[in-house]
Amino acid sequence: MASSTNALKSRLVKGDTLYGTFLCSFSPVIAEISGYAGYDFVVVDMEHGYGGISAALPCLQALSATGTPAILRLPECSQTWAKKALDLGSQGIMFPMIDTKGLAQEAVSYCRYPPNGLRGAAHPVIRASRYGIDEDYLGKCENELFIMCQVESMEGLSNVREIAAVDGVDCIQIGPLDLSASLGQLRDPVNDKVKAMMSGAEEAVIGLRSEKGDCNIGPYLAGFAMPNDGPDELRARGYHMVSGGVDIGLYRSAVVNDVKKFKMGLNLA
Repeated sequence: MASSTNALKSRLVKGDTLYGTFLCSFSPVIAEISGYAGYDFVVVDMEHGYGGISAALPCLQALSATGTPAILRLPECSQTWAKKALDLGSQGIMFPMIDTKGLAQEAVSYCRYPPNGLRGAAHPVIRASRYGIDEDYLGKCENELFIMCQVESMEGLSNVREIAAVDGVDCIQIGPLDLSASLGQLRDPVNDKVKAMMSGAEEAVIGLRSEKGDCNIGPYLAGFAMPNDGPDELRARGYHMVSGGVDIGLYRSAVVNDVKKFKMGLNLA
């Protein structure tokens, strides 16, 4: 687990652009295949996926076996969900719907043990510490954890610079679908208004990195590829982490095309 954690942060520090996927099926087999396929990270999605903490554990175990960093996306920004997710031992944690600097500060506090935060202490027995076998866990866990805040509303975008500047926030993940919904454009997530709002947020995060004097230090910028805004476009605009798809969507596309090919063949015959 430690080597995967270091690989995630160290590659970003080196300036690599990381390519990942979201796991909504909660299938350990799909998680394992994703890791062996070469994704740089996999987000186990408890917000829109079908599983919770107990279902996430086998997926984390499968990803760990392939040496692939796992990020847990929480259903909401809450202390209860955060403490459970952190104890599972994922390399990163993603908080959805972070609209203000105050919410970002709360999210970070959930990831810190007292006196620096509110995380509950069960380190002698949790998976994150290898069930207490990792004696160095307390000394390194907070530095190694990768904290991502999702900005996916008009309010969030207006506050994105302040959110990104919060101490402990490593990455801003922009959510285009929820953003388009908040702008009244749910059916058209790549319309000009949404793209203009996203562009402003992207420039704010990247600009904040430049002001720090070292562009290889966070906050990093992460995003979803869309049909009209693909992975190469995101990388060209300066995104550091790109998610190319969701396991369910990838499988759906594959089987729909497979059936279509077969039925087209019958028609040709």
